[in-house]
Amino acid sequence: MTFSPAPLTAPFGTWPSPIEAATVAAGSVPLSSLMLGGDDGMDLYWLEGRAAEAGRNALQRLHGEQIDELTPAPFNVRTRVHEYGGGAYTVSGDTIFFSNFADNRLYMQRGDGDAHPFTNAGRQRFADFVPDSRRQRLIAVREEHAEDPASHAQPVNTLCAVGYDGSETVLAQGHDFYSSPRLSPDGQSLAWLTWDHPRMPWQGTELWLAEVLHDGSLGKAVCVAGGAEESICQPEWSPDGQLHFVSDRSGWWNLYRLHSGKVEALCPIEAEFAGPHWTFGNSMYGFLSANDIICTYIEQGVSKLAHLRIGSGKLEPIGNPYQEIRELRVAPGFVALLGGGPTIPAEIVRVDLANIEFEVLAQSIPDLPHTGYLSVPESISYPSVNGRTAYAFYYPPANQDVRAPEGTKPPVIVISHGGPTGMAASTLKLATQFWTSRGFGVLDVNYGGSTGFGRAYRDALKGQWGVVDVEDCIAGARYLAERGMADPERLIIRGGSAGGLTTLCALTFHDTFKLGASYYGVSDLKGLDDDSHKFESHYNEYLIAPQPAAAALYQQRSPINHTDKLSRPMIFFQGLDDKVVPPQQSEKMVEALKARGVPVAYVPLEGEGHGFRKAENIVRTLEAELYFYQRMFGLPTGDAVQVEIHNLPA
Repeated sequence: MTFSPAPLTAPFGTWPSPIEAATVAAGSVPLSSLMLGGDDGMDLYWLEGRAAEAGRNALQRLHGEQIDELTPAPFNVRTRVHEYGGGAYTVSGDTIFFSNFADNRLYMQRGDGDAHPFTNAGRQRFADFVPDSRRQRLIAVREEHAEDPASHAQPVNTLCAVGYDGSETVLAQGHDFYSSPRLSPDGQSLAWLTWDHPRMPWQGTELWLAEVLHDGSLGKAVCVAGGAEESICQPEWSPDGQLHFVSDRSGWWNLYRLHSGKVEALCPIEAEFAGPHWTFGNSMYGFLSANDIICTYIEQGVSKLAHLRIGSGKLEPIGNPYQEIRELRVAPGFVALLGGGPTIPAEIVRVDLANIEFEVLAQSIPDLPHTGYLSVPESISYPSVNGRTAYAFYYPPANQDVRAPEGTKPPVIVISHGGPTGMAASTLKLATQFWTSRGFGVLDVNYGGSTGFGRAYRDALKGQWGVVDVEDCIAGARYLAERGMADPERLIIRGGSAGGLTTLCALTFHDTFKLGASYYGVSDLKGLDDDSHKFESHYNEYLIAPQPAAAALYQQRSPINHTDKLSRPMIFFQGLDDKVVPPQQSEKMVEALKARGVPVAYVPLEGEGHGFRKAENIVRTLEAELYFYQRMFGLPTGDAVQVEIHNLPA
């Protein structure tokens, strides 16, 4: 007979855990940008992030049973069009084309040969490539920046043909933004999307169609769908040359096609077949044949996989273990997807459609912790303000080696995601398990404005940023406390980017939370307008109000203007190269709290932008955040790495 040692008894928030900060940084490999290619179209490509190499993106290829890295260091397959990038490479036969982050040049690499640049270094950035092999060119979105960055002139976006000889020819211009150029199978028609200020692409876009003329230029462009109040995304051509796309004209992002000159709904359903266009190259459906689509869609924040038979409108579920499917690509006989679940990290999988067998090709977390240290979330809905229902995933503390003293309740960290149209998903994340395995509960909130619940829910944030999101986070925290699932005196809120504004507003204008952590968070809405890049330069007109009416609301909702109301200790993390939320946003807030005598810590990070990529910085921020929480709650800090806390009581 064997005996298991009795669990250690230790206060919530101090539990020893094998999931260290270094495990989070080294064990999580960002995976993205699935694509099919090769001479027979059966090779699979994707990007893997290298945290140990300053976040470099490396292109991987599965050929037969062999996986190879095609772009060794120092190549970094990444673009910054719209600042958020995506769509940084494409494949034609066995030739890859990619944007290299360091110089923004386009490179061509044939087979296993070396990569060679074919554009000049300059002010141009490129993204969302479509090979046009018969004309020896790529069709891409081009973003041309001013010669003098100090001029603050907005870049000019166009649809551009980039010849393999480096020539550049503008195909379409005049709109503020372009995306998703898609060439018909016969090469004779081009579809693309546009939108203009002040709209964001999830508010209103237009789908355009034009003939490709003999000389490669475009004939007269016709707008076939979309408008100021309709969001179109993911245009794709079926094998028989019919244009398909996703539209939210029904209130949900559903699938449509252009059939005999008319827009036809393929499968009306209260579900989302797309997400907001923050990055290029997103794909949530593909063609098995001219009459068969394999797709993923989101119902109540959870992804489903299905076979849609065009004409019947029938969705046939495909059983799978994933609750989040971020993207997929379809080839004869199989589908490749990027998915994850509560005990499954993000992984790239090839699914044999004949027998529904799953082959894992890459995992974001190669070495998983024992399940005894993993918290499985519960999907919850709860009442919020004005009769709204809000949604969240609740992760209880979980550690097989430790238990808390009887009668105690855990501190809970409420996460307000960035976006603000983002969506919290239940895919296994070591960054969450870092906290739950130490005795913290985590509530990951899909506040009003989040994707995955239809346009009406997404539009709940219209004019209400800093209000609805805050209300839903507070309601979630109180919901847990009222049910004995959280210590009401140890409630924490943390968030990054837009979620940082939610965090700051919750702590400034309300008293539910006792501590907070802001990751490159917005504190000054006017400053955000002044410093914002082109893509988001008018976003606040939707989230707050158009100027000049917004001036009073900016003043009212910007935490930087109300530091006299903020008395909760806070820690700030900020990349010094951040162009989306400049460092001044955090620095002004930190200085204000210092002056008021409120405990505050500041961790600036050189060489980091909007989101942290370097392994050493991921470690540093997590350890600093843990130390800050433990110190503020009077918990033993053990060997936690200390961070300077100003105004710390004696």
